[in-house]
Amino acid sequence: MKFLRNIRSSRSEHLAQLLDQGYCIVENALPTRVLKSLNADLDPVFAATPLCQGRFYGERTKRFASLLRRSPSAARLVLSPAILSLVDAVLKPMCDRIQLNVAQAIEIHPGEQSQFPHRDHDMWQGHKGEHEYLVNVMWPLTPFTAENGATRIYPGSHGIEGLSKEDPGTAVSAVCDPGSAICFLGSTLHGAGANLTNLPRRAIVVGYCLGWLKPYENQWLAYPPDVAKVFSPELAALVGYAQHRPNLGNYEGQCPSLLLSENVPEYIGAIDALRPDQEAMMACADNTVPRD
Repeated sequence: MKFLRNIRSSRSEHLAQLLDQGYCIVENALPTRVLKSLNADLDPVFAATPLCQGRFYGERTKRFASLLRRSPSAARLVLSPAILSLVDAVLKPMCDRIQLNVAQAIEIHPGEQSQFPHRDHDMWQGHKGEHEYLVNVMWPLTPFTAENGATRIYPGSHGIEGLSKEDPGTAVSAVCDPGSAICFLGSTLHGAGANLTNLPRRAIVVGYCLGWLKPYENQWLAYPPDVAKVFSPELAALVGYAQHRPNLGNYEGQCPSLLLSENVPEYIGAIDALRPDQEAMMACADNTVPRD
């Protein structure tokens, strides 16, 4: 019981910092062996992937996605209970379920410049500041230092007050080692730092967003049914094989998880997927209809 209380206390502290400062660092979020295994699995992909083009992605940087089919260890990051509890606390008030927004590997090479400071929620149109659209988690694969391009975060730059500031203040480098998780809100101003060393720095960014948004990474192309059918139900739901009530993201009027079954019917009948309040509203309406 003492162990469980410590976990809850730690989660409460991280959530408080995430909401107050716009970011937090969860130390020892996963065993380092998980990150080492993932790093080894991705070695050949990093080697084969060309450098990016464009100043935002970085011209001395490599990026690639579809991580859940490149390494079995990637699921450990995406499904981290400690992280998901923070994400749920931030996003669930504004959605029926969360979804995976991105799972991307990043390698910043020597000589790369600092990334332009930005807010990730700007990929979507809509009024900003009243609620969060996403939560990002940076998982270092190599130690993050101020010299090798650790993510630079502007504390207090998030939310409606942070968005209204003319001066976002001074950025801090998110210095930490593999096994730690750097969490920050979609409204938090941030950017990768310049790599002033002679070695690349590697990381994984896992992002979660509101379930009714179009995700940054096209999950159905990254993980078509033949790939996703080996995922756990929780992981399959995160990458899009689930409906967001009411009826959003359906396949032929049913939950798209149907496509992961052994025998998909040729003809499919639609089935309601409504929120409890909508079910109650319809039941109330039924009771007001005159009966013979």
